[in-house]
Amino acid sequence: MSNLIDSSATRITPRRREAAALPDMDSSNSASTLVIAGRIPTVAPQDYVLEARQIAKVYRKGRHEVPVLSDCDFQAQRGQVTAILGQSGSGKSTLLHLLGTLDTPDEGEIYFEGKRIDNLARRKRDRFRNCQLGMIFQFYHLLPEITTLQNVLMPIMIQQGLFSYWRHRVAHRMRAQELLERVGLGHRLTHRPRELSGGEMQRAAIARALIGQPQLLLADEPTGNLDRETGQHILKLLLELNRERGLTIVLVTHDESIADDCDRVIRLEDGRIVA
Repeated sequence: MSNLIDSSATRITPRRREAAALPDMDSSNSASTLVIAGRIPTVAPQDYVLEARQIAKVYRKGRHEVPVLSDCDFQAQRGQVTAILGQSGSGKSTLLHLLGTLDTPDEGEIYFEGKRIDNLARRKRDRFRNCQLGMIFQFYHLLPEITTLQNVLMPIMIQQGLFSYWRHRVAHRMRAQELLERVGLGHRLTHRPRELSGGEMQRAAIARALIGQPQLLLADEPTGNLDRETGQHILKLLLELNRERGLTIVLVTHDESIADDCDRVIRLEDGRIVA
C-alpha cells in the first residue's frame, strides 16, 4: 500500500494508514482519509483549502536564468497535514513562499478557497496573509526587543490597527496568553527571545501564527534549526493542533521521519513533483 500514488504525486504515510484503518463515521467529514479496495478516494475541489496549478518559477542572476519550479500542481486538503518533502535546492521553500503569496509565480495560478490569490495587488496579498494564513519559519523571526506575549500579539495589532486593538486589548491579551499556555509557554510571557531556547522560540512563533485564527498554517522547515528531540516535540504540537482544531497544515521538510507523520507527502526533485 505504501507505493500508492494519486494525481498529486502523494504517498500514503503511516499516519494516513492508521487513519484509514478506523474510518470516520461522521458523514459531515467530507475530507475522509479512508482507503477502499486499494484506492485513494477522489477529493472534490471544494475540499481543497489551497490549490496551485501548473506553477513555474525562474530566478534571474544578470543574464542567467535559474529554473526553480516547473509545471507543479499542488493541493492542500481541508483538515489534513501535507508535507512537501525534498532535499536542499529542490524548490520546496520556493513553492511554500508562492503558496503563501510571499512571492509570485512566473506561470500558473494559485487558489485559496476557490478564489485566485497569486494575482492580488500587494496590499490585498498582505491583508490575505495577515487574516487567512499563519506562517512559521525555521529561524523564528521573533522581534528581539519585545516580550514573548507582545510578539504573539503583533499580528493582531497589524490587522486591526492601533485604535481598534486598544479598545479590545484585554480580550486579545487573554487569547494570546491562552495560546502561550497551550504551547507550553505560560511561564515565559515577559521573557524576550534572547531568554528563550530554540524550541521555546519556535513555540512562540507557532502561537503568533495562530493568534489570528487562520484557516491554513504554512511551516517552512519548522524543526530544521532544532535538535531531534526538540523537533519531535514541535512536530507533536503541530499534529495535536491539527487534530484539536481541524487546522489545515502544509509543512516543508527534508526529513523522511517527519513526513511519515503527516497525512500526505508531496515529493519535490529538481523543481518538479515526482512520485
